[in-house]
Amino acid sequence: MNGEHAEHPTDSLENIVDQQLAALQDRVDSAKNRLPQIRRAVQSLRDILQQLNSQRSSIEEDIHSSFSELYKTLDTRKSVLLMELEVTYGLKQKVLQAQLDTLLQEEAAINYNCSLTGEALDGENKAVILQTHKDVGERLGDLASQGLPLQPEENDQLDLMMEIEGLRKSIHNLGTIVTTNAVASQTEASGEGLEQCVVGQPATVVITTRDKSGGLCKTGNAIISAEVCTPDGSVADGEIVDHKNGTYEFQYTVKKEGHFSLALRLYDQHIKGSPFQLKVTSSPDDSPPTTTAANAASTGSSDGGARKRSAKSPGSRSRQKGVRRGGSLFSTPKKRVNPIEDDLIFRIGTKGRNKGEFTNLQGVAACSEGKILIADSNNQCVQIFSNTGEFQSRFGVRGRLPGQLQRPTGVAVHPNGDIIIADYDNKWVSIFSSEGKYKAKLGSGRLMGPKGVSVDQNGHVIVVDNKACTVFIFQPSGKLVTKFGSRGNGDRQFAGPHFAAVNNNNEIIITDFHNHSVKVFNADGEFLLKFGSNGEGNGQFNAPTGVAVDVNGNIIVADWGNSRIQVFDGSGSFLSYINTAADPLYGPQGLALTSDGHVVVADSGNHCFKVYRYLQ
Repeated sequence: MNGEHAEHPTDSLENIVDQQLAALQDRVDSAKNRLPQIRRAVQSLRDILQQLNSQRSSIEEDIHSSFSELYKTLDTRKSVLLMELEVTYGLKQKVLQAQLDTLLQEEAAINYNCSLTGEALDGENKAVILQTHKDVGERLGDLASQGLPLQPEENDQLDLMMEIEGLRKSIHNLGTIVTTNAVASQTEASGEGLEQCVVGQPATVVITTRDKSGGLCKTGNAIISAEVCTPDGSVADGEIVDHKNGTYEFQYTVKKEGHFSLALRLYDQHIKGSPFQLKVTSSPDDSPPTTTAANAASTGSSDGGARKRSAKSPGSRSRQKGVRRGGSLFSTPKKRVNPIEDDLIFRIGTKGRNKGEFTNLQGVAACSEGKILIADSNNQCVQIFSNTGEFQSRFGVRGRLPGQLQRPTGVAVHPNGDIIIADYDNKWVSIFSSEGKYKAKLGSGRLMGPKGVSVDQNGHVIVVDNKACTVFIFQPSGKLVTKFGSRGNGDRQFAGPHFAAVNNNNEIIITDFHNHSVKVFNADGEFLLKFGSNGEGNGQFNAPTGVAVDVNGNIIVADWGNSRIQVFDGSGSFLSYINTAADPLYGPQGLALTSDGHVVVADSGNHCFKVYRYLQ
């Protein structure tokens, strides 16, 4: 080899192999050093995929739930229109039929009396003629001169107006899936707020979101959190503004000098350069703070991977302005300007499926033990709180078997402590112990759509069947005591009745939703009085729902369509409103009086319940 390769540098095979082995080992070590990073990235992606799947499932449930409510609303409106058609037709038909019957009776009377007289006239018996004149003559005179309703007293007009084009367009644009392709590793921050900040003066940082390729995102709604804090943990106030074009502003104010850390996260991952190191000075004339080398060196997340997605980062004091959700179709709240502090003590709840969150809460009950019970309809459960709003417990399993809940709409507490729940979709009333253990059901096979429940002074269970327009009274054993009511607009009739309350005289008070009135009956179902009419004035209703009675017999009514609460005396005379102006109601439903004398109402459209002061 030395002879053949004299012109080339040579080395022994052993040396070369040793060198190659060392190089290979270095590369193996370098490759293995990447494994922890890859594993963290894999876990991060798995977490995000799991959260994405969870979000999809949650939104899918929301879509089904929302459209189910729309179907029910359309169905209700269809029933109301059909009922209005029947009532209008019935009134017109009654007038016309009565007029027709009168004319036919007069026609028959004239024919009959003329026939009798004709027979007398055709005969020659003078005595018969005299007798006929005496018996029939005066009657014929009356018939000839009597004023008859010859002109129609009603008309045949029955038309239908359906403005569906606008609704069709609204439905076409109903709902949207909100997302963005922004990723933290490409998203950047800029602005004076990264370079200088003066004590007590607002500073601004502009955040520009980008996708995985570095392209600008052109839509908003990304979940961004920001945190300005010192090493000792104190946090500055700030707010994030979404410009809806892919850029965001973080505006913050720091109240003291010092070295601060500014963390900007997109979907809980640090953006480029985050966290930034800031020096805050007392005046603009001081040496301008600049971003440090550490800022430039920081390129990604420093928290070891993605955490659970949250619109609000734990410990952050920044507030992101979100997109307001579309309003409920079920009511139109009127925002009133009122400088007076309202009677609200507190409100509990937001939309969701966790403890203290609600989806279409409806019935409300309160008991002497200082508890508030909420029928959380679309979450298929009952949640229990203290009078001061602390969550205590909840129970309920979704299903159509005894002991399960499908659509709980009404709730009441029996004097023995049992919890009574009206289940609209299961078409029965379930009874649970005070601890939430199933005991029995009643009304199965009789009820069509129970909405509200109450308990009278005899311990009987009063059930308002919204679909059958009937009130049922059961013994707790399930034996039917009595029932009353049918569909219509008469005194003893209902059109979609909702809830019931019982006063000290054991009289039953029912809210008649589509008849816009409140009706009072005795314990045997005999009608006593009604009050209310359709409108927005004092004592008028736009579909009343919840009802309660105070110790003085005054009647408190939730006015659903007008989004307010009215108070009446026992005879139905309007007394006052409960002031809800500062935090308006949005389609209130169930109503009850707590053991400490306050009013609690299910604010269904706002997915919370509210407790108000009430002077009895």
